[in-house]
Amino acid sequence: MGRIFETRKHKMFARYDRMAKQFTRIGKDIAMAVKSSGPDPDNNAALRRCIQNARAVNMPKDRIDAAIKRASDKSLDNFEEVLYEGYAPHGIAILVETATDNTTRTVANVRTHFNKGGGNLGNSGSVSFMFTRMGVFTVTGSGANLEDLELELIDFGLEDIGENEEGKLIIRCAFTEFGNMQKALEERKMEVVSAELDWIPQNTVKISEEQEEEVIKLIERLEQDDDVQKVYSNMA
Repeated sequence: MGRIFETRKHKMFARYDRMAKQFTRIGKDIAMAVKSSGPDPDNNAALRRCIQNARAVNMPKDRIDAAIKRASDKSLDNFEEVLYEGYAPHGIAILVETATDNTTRTVANVRTHFNKGGGNLGNSGSVSFMFTRMGVFTVTGSGANLEDLELELIDFGLEDIGENEEGKLIIRCAFTEFGNMQKALEERKMEVVSAELDWIPQNTVKISEEQEEEVIKLIERLEQDDDVQKVYSNMA
């Protein structure tokens, strides 16, 4: 009985850790969006995206409002987006998105994570050419015909559309068309669950399960860093 309780407690703490990390990541996204284009979501597409993502992970409204208010304080430090590139074990390419107020600290920490995880931190451009940055929207399925919707959205930069296992629509567009696609979905009153700017690998690399475990350990190590927003790989 005690072992079952400990397992449940471990899972509960892990869930809280994930939630706290998500809230921290979105809080930084909100800060950068507000600093860039102001606190009014009606006039700030990036902030609307952040609010959508906050709701998707059940971030309370008062925390969202507090993050916007805090970001409006011009006396606070600004966060800077920095992308780090490198290789995990077995030649797997890794991209690390960070939001930091101290790049010296962040690059030192990221390098340490790579080294301890059996990888190497590379130079700018060393692996990013293997990825394509795209807008990725998760939309509640509305019963719309995918072929008809594809024709409607192609003029707004649509690259790909499909359904995930939960029946939600996954819509991908070119990075430069993100704002156009967001506006098109809003005009059609489609319920956007989340809207992200992600790095999609152009090709994936298949490795053994044992090798995958090594790569996953490095990714998890990176994801635990407070300055890291997201980690991408080209592992199949």
